[in-house]
Amino acid sequence: MLHIHGQGFQMLGPILLTLLVMNIPVVQSGNILVFPVDGSHWVNMNILVEALHAKGHNITVIRMINSWYIKEFSSCYTSITLKSPGGFDEEFFKVFASRLLEIQREGSIWARLKLEMELWQCFLEMLKGENELIVKMFENLQLMQSLKDAKYDLILTDPAMFGGIILGHYLKLPIVYNVRWTVYSEGHFAIAPSPLSYVPSPMLELPDRMSFFERVKNVVMYGIVETQVALMIAPTYNALCERFIGPGVSYFTLLQGADLWLHRVDFIFEFPRPTMPNIVYMGGFQCKPTKPLPQDLEDFVQSSGEHGVIVMSLGTLIGQLPDDVAEAIAEAFAELPQKIIWRYKGKRPSALGNNTLVMDWIPQNDLLGHPKTRAFVAHGGTNGVQEAIFHGVPIIGFGLLFDQPDNLSKMRVKGVAKTVDFATVDKDSFLKTVKEVLYEPSYQENMQTLASLHKDVPVKPLDNAIFWIEFVLRHKGAAHLRTESYKMPWYSYHSVDVILFLLSAMLLIVLIIYSVFRCLCCRICMRKTKNKLE
Repeated sequence: MLHIHGQGFQMLGPILLTLLVMNIPVVQSGNILVFPVDGSHWVNMNILVEALHAKGHNITVIRMINSWYIKEFSSCYTSITLKSPGGFDEEFFKVFASRLLEIQREGSIWARLKLEMELWQCFLEMLKGENELIVKMFENLQLMQSLKDAKYDLILTDPAMFGGIILGHYLKLPIVYNVRWTVYSEGHFAIAPSPLSYVPSPMLELPDRMSFFERVKNVVMYGIVETQVALMIAPTYNALCERFIGPGVSYFTLLQGADLWLHRVDFIFEFPRPTMPNIVYMGGFQCKPTKPLPQDLEDFVQSSGEHGVIVMSLGTLIGQLPDDVAEAIAEAFAELPQKIIWRYKGKRPSALGNNTLVMDWIPQNDLLGHPKTRAFVAHGGTNGVQEAIFHGVPIIGFGLLFDQPDNLSKMRVKGVAKTVDFATVDKDSFLKTVKEVLYEPSYQENMQTLASLHKDVPVKPLDNAIFWIEFVLRHKGAAHLRTESYKMPWYSYHSVDVILFLLSAMLLIVLIIYSVFRCLCCRICMRKTKNKLE
């Protein structure tokens, strides 16, 4: 055993400290351009912005004139406001969400078709607005010159919209994505191999262990979406690429050309699937330890006794529900022994019980982390689901819009959630679902297992994300992690040309062998005929 005494320790201390400091990567203050997507996407992006600012980096955020969440002034960043809307307007989305809820309540096949048509119509309107924004941005020569002169080191963007992608390539900057969805599909489908035999296509609510007919559905729907993208999205974006980047450049090539993909999920949330070296998982990076509740709210929670509390929130888009649905939920809650904290901005239901507290806003993370919280009634957004996982709270899910049904489907497969059919929900069905999640121990046990797995990591997700952003800053990109497969034509990527070549070669060999045997047979027959004649 080594013993260090007195003066020896005094001499060794500075040496050890020097060696430790030398092994810590040093990052000078970076000049980072951020091109975010508004709404709930900005909630995620802002967490990264604040963390990067705290590390001493200079942040510039591009926002639209009609920005919803992104403020013009902040202590963490400097903003550049584009003088045109970007197709992501708060009022537009709230009206659209209300319309989708109306269609869902019809509960028919025709209603499902109308829902799909409305979604695509909404997306095309957004696409048109974004196209106009990008054109005006690039035609503003003074703005583009100022962006060049700023000499940014990196662009951080959300590929759910195309503006940040095309701007990053135009400025020739290393590109880092904060990603769950892209303009193409779910993030993995744009860059990683996605075998349809066990990787379900987005929005289909399929498990990773699919039956034969589920796999048929998976392949068919994947083909339909690919066709829709090729016919309805690609022409618009490709025209922008041709105009502002160069001839022969496709939007899909630009999309796949990012240095780093910071993915807002992990394999606690997602099904196991193939991935790529430049995909870094930061699922739950927005989750935080709980803070004390305001005293009045704490008193209400404590008054629940051994029964505990149920928290309900349907996100920012769904401010209110149809009156009959809200009344059914309130009536069901009134029959429970638990206390209810319900974030709701609609008309106050007349059936509300004394056990239910309705609030315009709630400290959701702090409530989910409270030891008395027993269940979370939620819409199924990624942020809320991951907070529930982090705090080990089982979910009763509505799955109203966009990716929400698919998120909840994954949670159902993992045995931590039960969903409510919004089209047919009434007091009895809702109450039955809530009681099952509350009183069937497997939901709580399974969610506690997920929480334990999620937290058992060597580096916290947010710290991991910041490390990799700074890694790209230090090395001016991460080309060694990026596959070049995106530059290959589709027939080469899928080895169609190789397969055709090998089939042709085999066919040629078979034809040669056949010809040789036929020739030999003919000669033998001719000899026999000649011998008979003699």
